Amino acid sequence: MSTFVLVHGAWHGGWAWQRVAPLLRAAGHDVHTPTLTGLSDRAHVLHPQVGLATHVQDVVALIEAYDARDVVLVGHSYAGQVVSGVADRVGERLARRVHLDAFVGEDGEAAIDLLPATVAGHYRESVAGPGFGWLIPVRSLSVLGVTEQADLDWLTPRLTPHPWLTYTEPLRLSGKGEQVPAAFVECTDWMRVFTPQAERAAARGWPVHEIATGHEAMVTAPGELAELLLRVAAA
Repeated sequence: MSTFVLVHGAWHGGWAWQRVAPLLRAAGHDVHTPTLTGLSDRAHVLHPQVGLATHVQDVVALIEAYDARDVVLVGHSYAGQVVSGVADRVGERLARRVHLDAFVGEDGEAAIDLLPATVAGHYRESVAGPGFGWLIPVRSLSVLGVTEQADLDWLTPRLTPHPWLTYTEPLRLSGKGEQVPAAFVECTDWMRVFTPQAERAAARGWPVHEIATGHEAMVTAPGELAELLLRVAAA
C-alpha cells in the first residue's frame, strides 16, 4: 500500500482530485489532497507574501504530520515546482514523484521563466492589470482544454486567483531530491504548454507517459489518470 499525496495546480484546491482519489482508495491506498495556502477553501488566508516556499512547507508539514512514508507525490501544473521542493526536503519519505503536465524546475528557476514566452507575457499582463500586481487571475478553461459543459460548470465557480509570488520565487534545491525516482505525464489534447518540460524529464531519464486529454486530466480523464498513477506507483 502506498500513500498518494496529490497536489493541485494554480487556481485549484484539493477538491480538484475528487474524481481520482476514490479510485486510488478503492485500490487500497491512502490518499491526501491538500489545498495550498491562499487557494480555494484557504483563500481567506491569502496575502502577497504567499510564495513557493509557503506551498512547499504546506506539503512537507502534511507528510510529516501524518508520518507518511512510501509516498507517491503527484504535482499538477504549477505544483511541479512544489513537488521538486518537497522531494528536496523530505525525499527519504517518498517512493516516487510524478509531474502531471507540470514544471520540472531546477535550482534557481522560477515557474514564470519555464513558461513559453507568449504565455508568460499573458500572465504578466493579467497580474499587472486585474491581478493588482500580486495575483494571477483565473485562466480560461477552454485554453486549458476543458470543453464539456458539465466540467466547465463544475470547475468554474471553484477556481480562485493564484498568488503571483509562487511563480516568481525561484526553487532552492540542494540536489537531494534527485534521489527520488520520478515520472512525467503529459496531457496531449490541448496547446501543450508543458511539452518542453516533458522533454526535460526525458533528458533526465524519467519515463514519460501521455494521456490524450486536456490539461485538467484529473477532471476530464480521471479513470485513465488513476490507472496510470497506479501503474507508475507499482513500477
